[in-house]
Amino acid sequence: MSTEVIYSPAWWIPGGHLQTLWGKLFRRQRPAPTVLERWDTPDGDFVELHRLSAKIGAPRVLILHGLEGTVRSHYAQGLLNEAARHGWGADLLIFRSCGTEPNRTRRFYHSGETTDTTFVLERIAREHDTSVLGIVGVSLGGNVLLKFLGERGVDLPPQLAGAAAISVPFDLARSAIRINHGFSRFYQRFFLSSLRQKAEAKARRFPDIAPAYKISGLRTLEDFDDLITGPLHGFQNAQDYYRRSSSLRFLKDIRVETLLLSAIDDPMLPPDVLDEVRAVAGQNPYLHLEFLARGGHAGFIAGPWPWRPFYYAEYRVGEFFAAQFKRASTPRQPAKQGSR
Repeated sequence: MSTEVIYSPAWWIPGGHLQTLWGKLFRRQRPAPTVLERWDTPDGDFVELHRLSAKIGAPRVLILHGLEGTVRSHYAQGLLNEAARHGWGADLLIFRSCGTEPNRTRRFYHSGETTDTTFVLERIAREHDTSVLGIVGVSLGGNVLLKFLGERGVDLPPQLAGAAAISVPFDLARSAIRINHGFSRFYQRFFLSSLRQKAEAKARRFPDIAPAYKISGLRTLEDFDDLITGPLHGFQNAQDYYRRSSSLRFLKDIRVETLLLSAIDDPMLPPDVLDEVRAVAGQNPYLHLEFLARGGHAGFIAGPWPWRPFYYAEYRVGEFFAAQFKRASTPRQPAKQGSR
């Protein structure tokens, strides 16, 4: 699919690490005009959504954030503002434990947890039954999205016209290894510090989850998944969780037009994983791959000068959705008599 903007990574942000860090450290943008809602879930818990209103019948986009993301995440605000620019509504789903207060139940969220996505998307589809829908996930949220789409196949709300996944860790086991090497360990320390605090607070309410000394002694994300994520969510251990939750194994079953935007220099994923994704996509016409040489993890920053950055990922997702929404809204012409 052709694009109006040809991506050229900013010359003043060399390397995947700087592309990854720029948005969090330096990006400034006006907060999207969202309203916070809390929805009770069928299992007695709740999720939070930051909702962007639009005209009745306008398209809507559901956004799934990354590991330890919040409404303040630069990419979340970027996607919300991109939806507003198009006149679309949007809903940012905040995963359990990432909202304004701890969730009620024992469980957290994780890369393979799709029940909340199902619950929220179906409710949005009922509330906005005249709106065409799109769904986008970033990083962990992208893995959740692709697993969800593969699990459901054609069993999706009829209004869902397209999906997009940015910087997905398609293979969780190899991503866990990659983030434990070199400078990438910086990201691991950042995520692990937040996750440990949440696990310690959860263990004070549910002491059988794990001993406090074991939680405080965690040193890698794989350690965390082995002690907390896996056992708490029905997996044997970290490796069982990674195997059953990695979106790579679900790609072949996706049946909605889906954009996969990743960078080869993503510091959180070995590039050979993208080769395997390419092989799967070659057999599934619903997958539209854009694997760019440079862009880091959820970076994709272009622009001629540091004071004029251009954030390509959200623009590209907006363009992709605009094309899918137009396609879904165009009445199909009846076939001519005698045509096949």
